[in-house]
Amino acid sequence: MTIINNKWGWLFITSFKGISQVIFIDNAASGFIMLIAITLASYPLGIIALISSMVGTLVAKIGGADNESINQGLFGYNSVLTGMALSLFLTGNDRWLIAAVGAAIAAIVTAAMMHFMRQTTIPILTFPFIVITWFLLLSTYRLVTFKISSALIPQSLSHWTPDIKGQINLLTGALDSMGQIFFLDYALSGILLFLAVFLAGWRWGIYAIVGTIAALLTSYFLKGEHTLISHGLYGYNAVLTMLAVSEVFKENHRYSVVTGIFAACLTIPITASIDTWLLPYGLPALTLPFVVCTWIFLAARKVMSQI
Repeated sequence: MTIINNKWGWLFITSFKGISQVIFIDNAASGFIMLIAITLASYPLGIIALISSMVGTLVAKIGGADNESINQGLFGYNSVLTGMALSLFLTGNDRWLIAAVGAAIAAIVTAAMMHFMRQTTIPILTFPFIVITWFLLLSTYRLVTFKISSALIPQSLSHWTPDIKGQINLLTGALDSMGQIFFLDYALSGILLFLAVFLAGWRWGIYAIVGTIAALLTSYFLKGEHTLISHGLYGYNAVLTMLAVSEVFKENHRYSVVTGIFAACLTIPITASIDTWLLPYGLPALTLPFVVCTWIFLAARKVMSQI
């Protein structure tokens, strides 16, 4: 019985870390708070987040991956995001099964990309999640088993006009900038996610706030669509980029904070560009702006040692 309990305890702790690693945090307590934040916004989404993290963890364990990486939750976070995205962007009763299978595939793709990028020392970040989610969503146009949500509608660029009318709720925009990392549009969830980040360290929390402010100001002065700003859709990539460049992968670079702020600001035009590029396909940008900006600055540091 003790062995069984230990196994279940290990699985839950590692799965909580898989959730927290979405924001680079290796802390089961932070992951548990994040799971509560997700569940408060959507009970089914909280379930699929936990199941997806467990699936990714178990696939890595059964597959014989490095135990240290597994225990840090590094095979869980892409599975978490993939499972959540597929459950949101697909329809039909079988989308839960598809989401779980997608979570398993995410763990395998994560392992493959770890191998391919090992020599570069550039982290894979959330790229496996992006690729798997896009591929499965696009397959719905050819494979009728997969049914895409009506919210994802391909649109023609020739008829597209940005809507910059109405007021911007900066507080809501700030909280949702954190929440949208997990596809959440709920103020209380945003507050809990900020608390989870501060639990990992006060610097983490400060950088998350700075990234949020950078995103709000940049998107406002560049006259981004007010609805997108208020719902945090310009902010979540900036938060992740700020944390990645300024804290997680800083490697004692002198100007890492300044570089992080600049990188966070850069996610805004990149997000607008990627959104426009994907408009004819009806696909969400997901975390690609964060991945692109972070890769750019981490690669640049290989040549410019002070940034």
